[in-house]
Amino acid sequence: MLFNSLQFVFGFLPITLAVYYLLRRFCGARAALAWLTAASLFFYGWWNPLYLLLLVGSIWFNYVVGLSLSRSGSPRLVLALGVGANLGLLGYFKYVGFFAITARPIFGVISIAEGILLPLAISFFTFQQIAYLVDAYRGGGGERSFLRYCLFVSFFPQLIAGPIVHHREMLPQLIHSRLSNLSARNLAVGGTIFILGLGKKVVLADTLAGSADAVFDSAAGGVTLTILEAWSGALAYTFQIYFDFSGYSDMAIGLAYMFGFRLPLNFDSPYKAGSIIDFWRRWHMTLSRFLRNYLYIPLGGNRKGERRRYVNLMVTMVLGGLWHGAGRTFVAWGGLHGLFLVINHVWIELRGRHPNIPDLPPFVSHGLTLFAVVIAWVFFRAVNFGVALDVLAAMAGFNGTSLPEGWAFHVSIIGLSAFIALALPDSQKIMVRFSPAIERPRLYRGWLARSLLWRPKLKWAAGISLIMGIVIIKLAWDTFSGTDSNEYIYFQF
Repeated sequence: MLFNSLQFVFGFLPITLAVYYLLRRFCGARAALAWLTAASLFFYGWWNPLYLLLLVGSIWFNYVVGLSLSRSGSPRLVLALGVGANLGLLGYFKYVGFFAITARPIFGVISIAEGILLPLAISFFTFQQIAYLVDAYRGGGGERSFLRYCLFVSFFPQLIAGPIVHHREMLPQLIHSRLSNLSARNLAVGGTIFILGLGKKVVLADTLAGSADAVFDSAAGGVTLTILEAWSGALAYTFQIYFDFSGYSDMAIGLAYMFGFRLPLNFDSPYKAGSIIDFWRRWHMTLSRFLRNYLYIPLGGNRKGERRRYVNLMVTMVLGGLWHGAGRTFVAWGGLHGLFLVINHVWIELRGRHPNIPDLPPFVSHGLTLFAVVIAWVFFRAVNFGVALDVLAAMAGFNGTSLPEGWAFHVSIIGLSAFIALALPDSQKIMVRFSPAIERPRLYRGWLARSLLWRPKLKWAAGISLIMGIVIIKLAWDTFSGTDSNEYIYFQF
Protein backbone atom coordinates (compact mmCIF):
# COMPACT_ATOMS: atom_id res chain seq x y z
CA MET A 1 0.00 0.00 0.00
CA LEU A 2 1.51 3.27 -1.14
CA PHE A 3 1.18 6.58 0.69
CA ASN A 4 0.32 8.10 -2.70
CA SER A 5 -2.82 6.02 -3.19
CA LEU A 6 -6.48 6.81 -2.63
CA GLN A 7 -7.02 3.70 -0.49
CA PHE A 8 -4.30 4.87 1.90
CA VAL A 9 -5.34 8.54 2.07
CA PHE A 10 -9.08 7.95 2.38
CA GLY A 11 -9.18 4.45 3.83
CA PHE A 12 -6.29 3.10 5.84
CA LEU A 13 -5.04 6.35 7.37
CA PRO A 14 -8.28 7.84 8.75
CA ILE A 15 -9.49 4.47 10.08
CA THR A 16 -6.16 3.68 11.75
CA LEU A 17 -5.88 7.17 13.22
CA ALA A 18 -9.44 7.27 14.56
CA VAL A 19 -9.32 3.83 16.18
CA TYR A 20 -5.88 4.54 17.66
CA TYR A 21 -7.01 7.67 19.50
CA LEU A 22 -10.30 6.13 20.58
CA LEU A 23 -8.43 3.22 22.13
CA ARG A 24 -5.95 5.57 23.82
CA ARG A 25 -8.84 7.54 25.29
CA PHE A 26 -11.05 4.69 26.48
CA CYS A 27 -8.86 1.54 26.71
CA GLY A 28 -5.36 2.80 27.50
CA ALA A 29 -1.99 3.00 25.80
CA ARG A 30 -1.39 -0.74 25.52
CA ALA A 31 -4.56 -1.35 23.53
CA ALA A 32 -3.73 1.59 21.25
CA LEU A 33 -0.21 0.31 20.64
CA ALA A 34 -1.57 -3.18 19.94
CA TRP A 35 -3.95 -1.70 17.36
CA LEU A 36 -1.16 0.36 15.75
CA THR A 37 1.04 -2.74 15.56
CA ALA A 38 -1.74 -4.78 13.95
CA ALA A 39 -2.45 -1.96 11.48
CA SER A 40 1.25 -1.72 10.61
CA LEU A 41 1.47 -5.45 9.95
CA PHE A 42 -1.68 -5.25 7.80
CA PHE A 43 -0.08 -2.35 5.92
CA TYR A 44 3.03 -4.45 5.23
CA GLY A 45 1.05 -7.54 4.24
CA TRP A 46 -1.16 -5.63 1.77
CA TRP A 47 1.37 -6.18 -1.04
CA ASN A 48 2.14 -9.84 -0.38
CA PRO A 49 0.74 -11.52 2.78
CA LEU A 50 3.32 -14.32 2.49
CA TYR A 51 6.18 -11.95 3.29
CA LEU A 52 4.40 -10.90 6.46
CA LEU A 53 5.59 -14.21 7.90
CA LEU A 54 9.15 -13.19 7.03
CA LEU A 55 8.81 -9.84 8.80
CA VAL A 56 7.20 -11.30 11.92
CA GLY A 57 9.78 -14.11 12.02
CA SER A 58 12.61 -11.59 11.76
CA ILE A 59 11.09 -9.48 14.53
CA TRP A 60 10.64 -12.47 16.86
CA PHE A 61 14.15 -13.79 16.22
CA ASN A 62 15.83 -10.44 16.91
CA TYR A 63 13.67 -9.83 19.97
CA VAL A 64 14.81 -13.14 21.51
CA VAL A 65 18.46 -12.55 20.57
CA GLY A 66 18.26 -9.01 21.95
CA LEU A 67 17.00 -10.30 25.30
CA SER A 68 19.87 -12.77 25.42
CA LEU A 69 22.44 -10.08 24.58
CA SER A 70 21.09 -7.73 27.23
CA ARG A 71 22.11 -10.15 29.96
CA SER A 72 25.54 -9.43 31.42
CA GLY A 73 28.26 -11.77 30.25
CA SER A 74 26.47 -12.71 27.04
CA PRO A 75 29.01 -14.32 24.71
CA ARG A 76 30.10 -12.56 21.52
CA LEU A 77 29.02 -15.70 19.65
CA VAL A 78 25.36 -14.81 20.26
CA LEU A 79 25.92 -11.41 18.65
CA ALA A 80 27.75 -13.00 15.73
CA LEU A 81 24.92 -15.47 15.19
CA GLY A 82 22.29 -12.75 15.41
CA VAL A 83 24.02 -10.36 13.01
CA GLY A 84 25.00 -13.25 10.73
CA ALA A 85 21.40 -14.47 10.50
CA ASN A 86 20.19 -10.98 9.57
CA LEU A 87 22.87 -10.54 6.94
CA GLY A 88 22.24 -14.06 5.65
CA LEU A 89 18.53 -13.31 5.21
CA LEU A 90 19.30 -10.03 3.46
CA GLY A 91 21.96 -11.66 1.30
CA TYR A 92 19.68 -14.50 0.20
CA PHE A 93 16.82 -12.33 -0.97
CA LYS A 94 18.89 -9.46 -2.31
CA TYR A 95 22.01 -11.00 -3.82
CA VAL A 96 21.53 -14.73 -4.58
CA GLY A 97 19.41 -13.94 -7.64
CA PHE A 98 22.01 -11.44 -8.84
CA PHE A 99 24.83 -13.97 -8.56
CA ALA A 100 22.68 -16.61 -10.29
CA ILE A 101 22.07 -14.28 -13.25
CA THR A 102 25.76 -13.35 -13.33
CA ALA A 103 26.80 -17.02 -13.37
CA ARG A 104 24.33 -18.06 -16.09
CA PRO A 105 26.56 -17.04 -19.05
CA ILE A 106 29.44 -18.98 -17.49
CA PHE A 107 27.69 -22.18 -16.51
CA GLY A 108 24.71 -22.04 -18.87
CA VAL A 109 22.29 -23.00 -16.10
CA ILE A 110 19.06 -21.23 -15.27
CA SER A 111 18.70 -21.27 -11.51
CA ILE A 112 15.47 -21.02 -9.57
CA ALA A 113 17.27 -18.37 -7.54
CA GLU A 114 16.87 -15.96 -10.46
CA GLY A 115 13.16 -15.69 -9.66
CA ILE A 116 13.57 -14.64 -6.02
CA LEU A 117 11.30 -11.67 -5.29
CA LEU A 118 12.79 -9.08 -2.97
CA PRO A 119 10.57 -8.54 0.10
CA LEU A 120 9.54 -4.98 0.84
CA ALA A 121 11.75 -2.98 3.18
CA ILE A 122 14.07 -5.89 3.99
CA SER A 123 17.14 -3.64 3.88
CA PHE A 124 15.57 -1.12 6.24
CA PHE A 125 14.24 -3.44 8.92
CA THR A 126 17.40 -5.57 8.75
CA PHE A 127 19.74 -2.63 9.37
CA GLN A 128 17.44 -1.30 12.08
CA GLN A 129 17.58 -4.60 13.96
CA ILE A 130 21.32 -5.11 13.47
CA ALA A 131 21.90 -1.78 15.20
CA TYR A 132 19.60 -2.90 18.01
CA LEU A 133 21.52 -6.16 18.53
CA VAL A 134 24.94 -4.47 18.49
CA ASP A 135 23.84 -1.88 21.05
CA ALA A 136 22.20 -4.54 23.23
CA TYR A 137 25.54 -6.37 23.29
CA ARG A 138 27.37 -3.16 24.15
CA GLY A 139 25.14 -2.67 27.18
CA GLY A 140 22.33 -0.68 25.66
CA GLY A 141 19.72 -3.00 27.15
CA GLY A 142 17.20 -5.15 25.32
CA GLU A 143 13.50 -4.30 25.09
CA ARG A 144 11.45 -6.66 27.28
CA SER A 145 8.03 -5.85 25.81
CA PHE A 146 7.50 -7.77 22.57
CA LEU A 147 4.62 -5.46 21.67
CA ARG A 148 6.79 -2.34 21.86
CA TYR A 149 9.66 -4.02 20.02
CA CYS A 150 7.32 -5.23 17.28
CA LEU A 151 5.90 -1.72 16.80
CA PHE A 152 9.41 -0.22 16.85
CA VAL A 153 10.33 -2.35 13.81
CA SER A 154 7.00 -2.43 11.98
CA PHE A 155 5.66 1.12 12.56
CA PHE A 156 4.15 1.74 9.14
CA PRO A 157 5.23 5.37 8.47
CA GLN A 158 8.93 4.39 8.45
CA LEU A 159 8.70 0.67 7.61
CA ILE A 160 8.90 0.66 3.81
CA ALA A 161 11.59 3.25 3.04
CA GLY A 162 12.91 4.63 6.29
CA PRO A 163 14.19 6.63 7.97
CA ILE A 164 16.28 3.93 9.67
CA VAL A 165 15.10 4.57 13.22
CA HIS A 166 17.43 3.90 16.14
CA HIS A 167 15.88 2.03 19.05
CA ARG A 168 16.95 4.74 21.53
CA GLU A 169 14.88 7.21 19.52
CA MET A 170 11.66 5.22 19.25
CA LEU A 171 11.33 2.79 22.15
CA PRO A 172 11.24 5.47 24.91
CA GLN A 173 8.45 7.25 23.01
CA LEU A 174 6.37 4.07 23.08
CA ILE A 175 6.56 4.18 26.89
CA HIS A 176 6.29 7.90 27.57
CA SER A 177 4.86 9.65 24.54
CA ARG A 178 4.69 13.41 25.03
CA LEU A 179 2.15 13.67 22.22
CA SER A 180 -0.16 10.95 23.42
CA ASN A 181 -3.47 12.81 23.25
CA LEU A 182 -5.34 13.79 20.13
CA SER A 183 -4.95 17.49 19.41
CA ALA A 184 -5.56 19.90 16.59
CA ARG A 185 -1.86 20.70 16.65
CA ASN A 186 -0.86 17.08 16.02
CA LEU A 187 -3.21 16.78 13.08
CA ALA A 188 -2.49 20.23 11.64
CA VAL A 189 1.32 20.02 11.84
CA GLY A 190 1.56 16.35 10.92
CA GLY A 191 -1.06 16.68 8.19
CA THR A 192 0.69 19.68 6.67
CA ILE A 193 4.03 17.87 6.48
CA PHE A 194 2.33 14.78 5.03
CA ILE A 195 0.61 16.84 2.31
CA LEU A 196 3.83 18.69 1.46
CA GLY A 197 5.60 15.36 1.06
CA LEU A 198 2.69 13.95 -0.94
CA GLY A 199 2.87 16.95 -3.25
CA LYS A 200 6.60 16.42 -3.74
CA LYS A 201 5.98 12.83 -4.75
CA VAL A 202 2.83 13.05 -6.86
CA VAL A 203 3.26 16.45 -8.52
CA LEU A 204 7.03 16.81 -8.87
CA ALA A 205 8.75 13.40 -8.64
CA ASP A 206 6.21 11.54 -10.77
CA THR A 207 6.27 14.28 -13.42
CA LEU A 208 10.05 14.29 -13.49
CA ALA A 209 10.00 10.49 -13.77
CA GLY A 210 8.46 10.77 -17.24
CA SER A 211 11.31 12.99 -18.44
CA ALA A 212 14.04 10.86 -16.87
CA ASP A 213 12.53 7.55 -18.02
CA ALA A 214 12.22 8.74 -21.62
CA VAL A 215 15.93 9.57 -21.81
CA PHE A 216 17.31 6.52 -19.98
CA ASP A 217 14.92 4.14 -21.76
CA SER A 218 16.02 5.57 -25.09
CA ALA A 219 19.66 5.03 -24.17
CA ALA A 220 18.86 1.45 -23.10
CA GLY A 221 17.14 0.90 -26.46
CA GLY A 222 20.23 1.92 -28.40
CA VAL A 223 19.21 5.47 -29.28
CA THR A 224 22.13 7.89 -29.56
CA LEU A 225 21.50 10.82 -27.23
CA THR A 226 22.66 14.38 -27.78
CA ILE A 227 24.24 16.47 -25.06
CA LEU A 228 21.02 18.35 -24.29
CA GLU A 229 18.94 15.17 -24.19
CA ALA A 230 21.41 13.44 -21.89
CA TRP A 231 21.66 16.38 -19.50
CA SER A 232 17.88 16.80 -19.40
CA GLY A 233 17.53 13.13 -18.41
CA ALA A 234 20.30 13.26 -15.82
CA LEU A 235 18.96 16.45 -14.22
CA ALA A 236 15.39 15.17 -14.31
CA TYR A 237 16.45 12.05 -12.43
CA THR A 238 18.57 14.11 -10.02
CA PHE A 239 15.50 16.02 -8.89
CA GLN A 240 13.14 13.06 -9.26
CA ILE A 241 15.01 10.98 -6.69
CA TYR A 242 15.30 14.00 -4.40
CA PHE A 243 11.58 14.77 -4.37
CA ASP A 244 10.65 11.07 -4.36
CA PHE A 245 12.74 10.11 -1.35
CA SER A 246 12.58 13.37 0.59
CA GLY A 247 8.83 13.41 -0.08
CA TYR A 248 8.52 9.94 1.44
CA SER A 249 10.60 11.01 4.44
CA ASP A 250 8.37 14.06 4.93
CA MET A 251 5.28 11.88 4.79
CA ALA A 252 6.80 9.47 7.32
CA ILE A 253 7.55 12.30 9.76
CA GLY A 254 4.13 13.85 9.25
CA LEU A 255 2.29 10.56 9.76
CA ALA A 256 4.28 9.74 12.88
CA TYR A 257 3.53 13.18 14.34
CA MET A 258 -0.17 12.67 13.72
CA PHE A 259 0.04 9.54 15.90
CA GLY A 260 2.05 11.32 18.59
CA PHE A 261 5.61 10.26 17.73
CA ARG A 262 8.70 11.89 16.33
CA LEU A 263 11.02 10.29 13.76
CA PRO A 264 14.58 11.38 12.93
CA LEU A 265 15.38 13.69 10.05
CA ASN A 266 16.48 12.00 6.85
CA PHE A 267 17.07 15.04 4.63
CA ASP A 268 18.45 18.50 5.24
CA SER A 269 18.52 20.31 1.88
CA PRO A 270 21.29 18.03 0.50
CA TYR A 271 21.59 19.79 -2.87
CA LYS A 272 22.62 22.96 -1.03
CA ALA A 273 25.73 21.19 0.29
CA GLY A 274 29.09 22.84 -0.30
CA SER A 275 31.09 19.59 -0.33
CA ILE A 276 30.56 15.85 -0.67
CA ILE A 277 31.24 15.49 3.07
CA ASP A 278 28.46 17.99 3.72
CA PHE A 279 26.23 16.24 1.18
CA TRP A 280 26.41 12.97 3.13
CA ARG A 281 25.55 14.81 6.33
CA ARG A 282 22.35 15.94 4.63
CA TRP A 283 21.32 13.08 2.27
CA HIS A 284 19.69 9.93 3.70
CA MET A 285 21.02 10.98 7.08
CA THR A 286 19.92 7.86 8.96
CA LEU A 287 21.70 5.57 6.48
CA SER A 288 24.84 7.71 6.76
CA ARG A 289 24.59 7.43 10.54
CA PHE A 290 24.25 3.64 10.38
CA LEU A 291 27.19 3.23 7.97
CA ARG A 292 29.34 5.52 10.13
CA ASN A 293 28.50 3.94 13.49
CA TYR A 294 28.29 0.27 12.52
CA LEU A 295 30.71 -0.02 9.61
CA TYR A 296 33.14 2.89 9.18
CA ILE A 297 34.05 3.28 12.88
CA PRO A 298 34.37 -0.50 13.54
CA LEU A 299 36.70 -0.67 10.50
CA GLY A 300 38.94 1.82 12.26
CA GLY A 301 37.49 5.11 11.06
CA ASN A 302 40.16 7.78 11.04
CA ARG A 303 42.01 6.43 14.07
CA LYS A 304 44.71 4.55 12.16
CA GLY A 305 46.12 7.21 9.86
CA GLU A 306 45.08 8.94 6.68
CA ARG A 307 45.65 6.02 4.31
CA ARG A 308 43.55 3.69 6.44
CA ARG A 309 40.84 6.35 6.62
CA TYR A 310 40.69 6.50 2.83
CA VAL A 311 40.47 2.72 2.56
CA ASN A 312 37.72 2.66 5.18
CA LEU A 313 35.81 5.37 3.31
CA MET A 314 35.99 3.44 0.05
CA VAL A 315 34.93 0.17 1.67
CA THR A 316 32.03 1.85 3.46
CA MET A 317 30.72 3.61 0.37
CA VAL A 318 31.08 0.56 -1.91
CA LEU A 319 29.16 -1.54 0.60
CA GLY A 320 26.64 1.29 0.86
CA GLY A 321 26.23 1.09 -2.90
CA LEU A 322 25.70 -2.67 -2.69
CA TRP A 323 23.08 -2.08 0.00
CA HIS A 324 21.10 -0.08 -2.54
CA GLY A 325 21.18 -2.88 -5.09
CA ALA A 326 23.08 -5.89 -6.41
CA GLY A 327 24.67 -4.63 -9.60
CA ARG A 328 27.78 -3.05 -11.02
CA THR A 329 26.01 0.28 -11.43
CA PHE A 330 25.33 0.52 -7.69
CA VAL A 331 28.91 -0.49 -6.91
CA ALA A 332 30.11 2.24 -9.28
CA TRP A 333 27.79 4.78 -7.63
CA GLY A 334 29.08 3.89 -4.18
CA GLY A 335 32.68 3.79 -5.40
CA LEU A 336 32.36 7.23 -7.01
CA HIS A 337 31.06 8.74 -3.80
CA GLY A 338 33.87 7.02 -1.90
CA LEU A 339 36.36 8.57 -4.32
CA PHE A 340 34.70 11.98 -3.99
CA LEU A 341 34.94 11.74 -0.20
CA VAL A 342 38.61 10.79 -0.38
CA ILE A 343 39.32 13.76 -2.65
CA ASN A 344 37.40 16.03 -0.28
CA HIS A 345 39.43 14.84 2.73
CA VAL A 346 42.72 15.15 0.78
CA TRP A 347 41.79 18.75 -0.11
CA ILE A 348 41.05 19.56 3.54
CA GLU A 349 44.35 17.97 4.62
CA LEU A 350 46.25 19.86 1.91
CA ARG A 351 44.79 23.21 2.96
CA GLY A 352 45.60 22.39 6.58
CA ARG A 353 49.26 21.87 5.68
CA HIS A 354 49.38 24.86 3.33
CA PRO A 355 47.21 27.66 4.75
CA ASN A 356 48.15 29.92 1.83
CA ILE A 357 46.00 27.85 -0.53
CA PRO A 358 42.72 29.77 -0.83
CA ASP A 359 39.44 28.01 -0.30
CA LEU A 360 37.02 27.73 -3.21
CA PRO A 361 34.33 30.39 -3.49
CA PRO A 362 30.95 29.12 -2.25
CA PHE A 363 29.32 29.14 -5.68
CA VAL A 364 32.19 27.04 -7.07
CA SER A 365 32.17 24.49 -4.24
CA HIS A 366 28.37 24.17 -4.40
CA GLY A 367 28.48 23.80 -8.17
CA LEU A 368 31.23 21.16 -8.11
CA THR A 369 29.39 19.20 -5.43
CA LEU A 370 26.12 19.16 -7.36
CA PHE A 371 27.96 18.28 -10.58
CA ALA A 372 29.61 15.29 -8.89
CA VAL A 373 26.28 14.15 -7.46
CA VAL A 374 24.59 14.35 -10.90
CA ILE A 375 27.35 12.30 -12.54
CA ALA A 376 27.05 9.60 -9.89
CA TRP A 377 23.24 9.51 -10.24
CA VAL A 378 23.67 8.41 -13.87
CA PHE A 379 25.10 5.08 -12.67
CA PHE A 380 22.39 4.79 -10.01
CA ARG A 381 19.62 5.16 -12.62
CA ALA A 382 21.04 3.31 -15.62
CA VAL A 383 19.87 -0.28 -16.15
CA ASN A 384 23.43 -1.42 -16.79
CA PHE A 385 26.99 -0.18 -16.96
CA GLY A 386 26.98 0.25 -20.74
CA VAL A 387 23.94 2.52 -20.68
CA ALA A 388 25.52 4.66 -17.95
CA LEU A 389 28.66 5.12 -20.05
CA ASP A 390 26.58 5.99 -23.14
CA VAL A 391 24.67 8.65 -21.21
CA LEU A 392 27.88 10.10 -19.76
CA ALA A 393 29.48 10.18 -23.22
CA ALA A 394 26.48 12.11 -24.52
CA MET A 395 26.66 14.49 -21.54
CA ALA A 396 30.30 15.13 -22.44
CA GLY A 397 29.22 16.26 -25.91
CA PHE A 398 30.44 13.36 -28.04
CA ASN A 399 27.14 13.05 -29.94
CA GLY A 400 26.44 16.62 -30.94
CA THR A 401 23.66 18.94 -29.85
CA SER A 402 19.96 19.14 -30.61
CA LEU A 403 16.96 20.11 -28.56
CA PRO A 404 15.06 17.15 -27.06
CA GLU A 405 11.45 16.64 -28.03
CA GLY A 406 9.21 18.70 -25.76
CA TRP A 407 12.23 20.66 -24.56
CA ALA A 408 10.16 23.58 -23.22
CA PHE A 409 8.32 21.30 -20.80
CA HIS A 410 11.54 19.59 -19.71
CA VAL A 411 13.25 22.92 -19.05
CA SER A 412 10.22 24.22 -17.15
CA ILE A 413 9.82 21.25 -14.80
CA ILE A 414 13.57 20.92 -14.19
CA GLY A 415 13.88 24.67 -13.60
CA LEU A 416 10.95 24.67 -11.14
CA SER A 417 12.41 21.67 -9.32
CA ALA A 418 15.84 23.29 -9.11
CA PHE A 419 14.34 26.49 -7.69
CA ILE A 420 12.41 24.58 -5.01
CA ALA A 421 15.33 22.33 -4.04
CA LEU A 422 18.08 24.97 -4.18
CA ALA A 423 16.40 28.24 -3.23
CA LEU A 424 13.48 27.46 -0.93
CA PRO A 425 13.57 26.08 2.62
CA ASP A 426 12.54 22.44 2.87
CA SER A 427 9.49 21.11 4.70
CA GLN A 428 11.22 20.65 8.05
CA LYS A 429 12.52 24.22 8.07
CA ILE A 430 9.08 25.53 7.20
CA MET A 431 7.69 23.65 10.24
CA VAL A 432 10.70 24.17 12.53
CA ARG A 433 8.75 26.07 15.21
CA PHE A 434 6.81 22.91 16.02
CA SER A 435 9.79 20.48 16.12
CA PRO A 436 8.05 17.69 14.17
CA ALA A 437 11.24 15.60 13.96
CA ILE A 438 13.65 14.50 16.66
CA GLU A 439 16.40 16.82 15.42
CA ARG A 440 15.99 20.48 14.59
CA PRO A 441 17.27 21.28 11.08
CA ARG A 442 19.75 24.06 10.49
CA LEU A 443 18.05 27.41 9.95
CA TYR A 444 18.45 29.81 7.06
CA ARG A 445 18.17 33.53 7.57
CA GLY A 446 16.49 35.94 5.20
CA TRP A 447 13.07 37.31 4.43
CA LEU A 448 12.09 34.39 2.22
CA ALA A 449 12.78 31.81 4.91
CA ARG A 450 10.94 33.89 7.52
CA SER A 451 7.95 34.50 5.26
CA LEU A 452 7.55 30.77 4.57
CA LEU A 453 7.53 29.68 8.22
CA TRP A 454 4.30 27.76 8.78
CA ARG A 455 1.62 29.29 10.97
CA PRO A 456 -1.93 28.08 11.57
CA LYS A 457 -3.40 30.82 9.40
CA LEU A 458 -5.84 31.04 6.53
CA LYS A 459 -3.21 31.55 3.80
CA TRP A 460 -1.42 28.36 4.79
CA ALA A 461 -4.70 26.45 5.02
CA ALA A 462 -5.57 27.65 1.52
CA GLY A 463 -2.14 26.74 0.14
CA ILE A 464 -2.11 23.25 1.66
CA SER A 465 -5.70 22.68 0.51
CA LEU A 466 -4.67 23.64 -3.03
CA ILE A 467 -1.77 21.18 -3.00
CA MET A 468 -4.02 18.42 -1.66
CA GLY A 469 -6.65 19.21 -4.28
CA ILE A 470 -4.10 18.89 -7.09
CA VAL A 471 -2.83 15.62 -5.60
CA ILE A 472 -6.35 14.16 -5.32
CA ILE A 473 -7.21 15.11 -8.89
CA LYS A 474 -4.03 13.48 -10.20
CA LEU A 475 -4.49 10.34 -8.09
CA ALA A 476 -8.13 10.06 -9.17
CA TRP A 477 -7.16 10.53 -12.80
CA ASP A 478 -4.49 7.84 -12.53
CA THR A 479 -6.94 5.48 -10.81
CA PHE A 480 -9.82 5.86 -13.28
CA SER A 481 -7.54 5.88 -16.32
CA GLY A 482 -5.97 2.62 -15.22
CA THR A 483 -2.55 4.17 -14.58
CA ASP A 484 -0.83 2.70 -11.55
CA SER A 485 0.57 5.05 -8.94
CA ASN A 486 4.30 5.40 -9.31
CA GLU A 487 6.18 3.36 -6.73
CA TYR A 488 8.86 4.99 -4.64
CA ILE A 489 12.40 4.57 -5.88
CA TYR A 490 13.32 3.02 -2.52
CA PHE A 491 10.17 0.86 -2.52
CA GLN A 492 12.03 -2.47 -2.70
CA PHE A 493 15.47 -1.71 -1.28
